[in-house]
Amino acid sequence: MANENQQDLLSGGPEDGEEQIREVGEQQRIRQEKLEELRAGGIEPFGGRYEQTHHAAEIVAGYARLENQTVAVAGRMMAKRAMGKASFAHIQDLSGQIQVYIRRDDVGEEAYDLFKSLDLGDIIGVKGKVFTTKTGEISIHGEELLLLSKALRPLPEKWHGLKDVEIRYRQRHVDLIANPEVKDVFITRSRVIQETRSYLTAKGFLEVETPTLHSVAAGAAAKPFVTHHNALDIDLYMRIALELHLKRLIVGGLERVFEIGRVFRNEGMDTRHNPEFTLMELYQAYADYNDIMDLTEDLIRTVCQKVKGTARLTYQGEDVDLETPWRRATMIELVKEFTGADYDEWADVAQARQAAAELGVTLKKGDSRGRVLLEIFEEKVEDKLVQPVFVTGHPVDVSPLAVTLKDNPQLAARFELFITGREFANAYSELNDPVEQRRRFLRQAEQMAGGDDDAQAVDDDYVAAMEQGMPPTGGLGIGMDRLVMLITDMASIRDVILFPTMRPLIPRDAVLGG
Repeated sequence: MANENQQDLLSGGPEDGEEQIREVGEQQRIRQEKLEELRAGGIEPFGGRYEQTHHAAEIVAGYARLENQTVAVAGRMMAKRAMGKASFAHIQDLSGQIQVYIRRDDVGEEAYDLFKSLDLGDIIGVKGKVFTTKTGEISIHGEELLLLSKALRPLPEKWHGLKDVEIRYRQRHVDLIANPEVKDVFITRSRVIQETRSYLTAKGFLEVETPTLHSVAAGAAAKPFVTHHNALDIDLYMRIALELHLKRLIVGGLERVFEIGRVFRNEGMDTRHNPEFTLMELYQAYADYNDIMDLTEDLIRTVCQKVKGTARLTYQGEDVDLETPWRRATMIELVKEFTGADYDEWADVAQARQAAAELGVTLKKGDSRGRVLLEIFEEKVEDKLVQPVFVTGHPVDVSPLAVTLKDNPQLAARFELFITGREFANAYSELNDPVEQRRRFLRQAEQMAGGDDDAQAVDDDYVAAMEQGMPPTGGLGIGMDRLVMLITDMASIRDVILFPTMRPLIPRDAVLGG
């Protein structure tokens, strides 16, 4: 059976795949022979510590200061022109690429012979003086050369480049080598999370960690992954949200808390969804959803400005303005604006279902009047909300953890943030009445028993915590992957997750009909 690298190369059909496998195998054989020759000659092909004084981009940017100065760089060899007594190569580090000039008389015959035997992908260290070639390229005139790691597999560009997304996602390490712009996306991702953390810390929020394994799958309308703990002989659930444990901390007196962590939902996969993703949730005692709305707008705008230098973006060819104050509108208003359907005119569920039918919206058996409004919004309105808009006034029957509005108990004190036609944030004035919370949980349990996979389970421990007294609280959840997608202009969530979930590879024999 082929190894993973070989299996991935079979995308061009059995004959192309077989040819590529043979080519890869031959190159690996040659590199293995070189490895053995190096060791036989007393050269260790996998070196130890190497002290870099500079990165490539730093040398290029600081050329005026570094000209004729000695520097030491290390990286992967991406190109080589080996000539008689002098050769050139390009090495790639975290910051980019720089050219090195290697001459036999400067590095010695042994080192020069080593250089000529190197393969693309090998990792080397070069020490020498900074200069400019006759063609004007900033380079390093090598005085010392060390092999730091021998690459036993060839780089993908050697035969067809690395553009196939399946291969890119499965072999992210190779993707990062072959496509430098991918590295920039993940550096930006790290900065987005760092700036989010810095913003919240400056606002007095305490970063905490809560369990990944839960005894009850609650806190969101989602289907969980189930696992089993052998020692306790109980089933546990990978967390679908961070919410209920964080709110326990609010009960305990930690007035402002947040967590940035992975959550897991056993649902479909597409350009917007991965079974595991990164969520930021925060809770602020003595605040309501209006306070959280102000915080959300300022947080996202500030993070964007810090990372991109602007709050005006282009996403997939469409201008997005995060600078101008964001619109705030109720779900009822938006449904009426985009479809003409008027929730306030529906006297009962029958009229609501009739309105949905006229719009071609498919409903489930037992959908309530509020659920009908949500279904119409999700199918007919959501994708039209390109500029940022806070959608408020959700039906309370789809908001089991939120306080109801004082002037309309059928609606919740809740908002969702939509940008580019997709949800980025969800927030409530958190329900802190334990009697009402238990009643709603029981109602959700009934819906779950009736076949509603989106209903939430009863969390008795959480209700017990609420009975100790929970202060009025505003809560927020932001999908960090989607925020990174927006800021980096990536169309798929897989492009901002280093190792997205993938379908298992087809065995080589099955592909080749063996």
